Formats: sequence, C-alpha cells, structure tokens
Amino acid sequence: MLNVDTIKNGLVIDHICAGYGLKIFQWLGLDKAKFSSALIMNVTSKKSGRKDIIKIDNNINIDYSVLGFIDANITVNIIKDEKIIKKIKMELPDKVESVVKCKNPRCITTTEPYVPQIFRLVDKNESLYRCQYCDSLYKAGNITELMERADNE
Repeated sequence: MLNVDTIKNGLVIDHICAGYGLKIFQWLGLDKAKFSSALIMNVTSKKSGRKDIIKIDNNINIDYSVLGFIDANITVNIIKDEKIIKKIKMELPDKVESVVKCKNPRCITTTEPYVPQIFRLVDKNESLYRCQYCDSLYKAGNITELMERADNE
C-alpha cells in the first residue's frame, strides 16, 4: 500500500498526462527542493486511464500558462490547513513567451538571441502555436522540447 502524507499547506498538481510527471517535477526544481514533495506516477484514472500527480507541501510560484501549454488537462489544487481551498483548471494560453525555441534556422530569434521567443495560439483543437516572427508551427504538449530549452539555459 502506498502512503503519501496529507499536504498541510501547498499544492497538488493533478491529472498530469502519464509520463510527464517526472519532467514537470524537474522543471519545477522539486528534485532539489528543501521541502517535502512527492511524485506519484501511473496512478489509475477514471478519465484518462493513467495519470501522474505531484504533491508539494509548500507554496511555490508556478507559471500556470506553461503548465497549460504542457498539458491543458492539468488541475492545480491549492491546499490550506489540509483542505482544498481553490482548484485551478489549466487551459492552453493564448501566448507563450520564452518557453520553447523556434526550430526555424532563419527565424530572427535564432540569429538574435536577445529577441524573445513568442508563440501565439492559432488552433485550439489541434493545440497549434505559430511563431510571431517567422510563422513556424509548434504543437503544444511537447515537454521534451521544453526540457531541452531549460537544459540549454
């Protein structure tokens, strides 16, 4: 039997696509944190079959637009005194800035590193974003590229 303590004050990131939990855990820096956190992987889910969950026994700042960009099905539960006081349902943001890198070698963001990487949502059903400068398309939810960018910075 798996037993993870109750969160007193903090966050529970729920409904993470199975397999994305570890990358999000690392992106949030929880693998180096000085407070308690738990990553629970491949939990049975009625909605999606399998999911990952992250429990954080601390209040930390999270860029919700990035979480929505990674997986629009994520829910963040804010916990106070061991009770859920607020649920935040992620959604695809209209714009993401400096989250992923444009792959087009002729894009100005490739040749001029000071220019911010900006992508705008163009198709919500397909989760497609377009580079503001060169019109290259990018599909949201590709956490591997997000992590590659974080590793290179």
